[in-house]
Amino acid sequence: MVVLGLILLIVGLVAKISILTTIGAILLVVGLILNFVPIGGNSRRVW
Repeated sequence: MVVLGLILLIVGLVAKISILTTIGAILLVVGLILNFVPIGGNSRRVW
C-alpha cells in the first residue's frame, strides 16, 4: 500500500493531476500507519 501510494503521488505530481496526488498521499499515510500500529494486539514486525 505504501509503494502504491508513493507511485500515485509521484505520477500525480509529474502529470499535474490533483486527484492522483490526493489518493497517493492518503494511501501513503494509511499504509505507514497500518505498518507501525499493531492490529489485534500483536506486532507483525520480526526483529
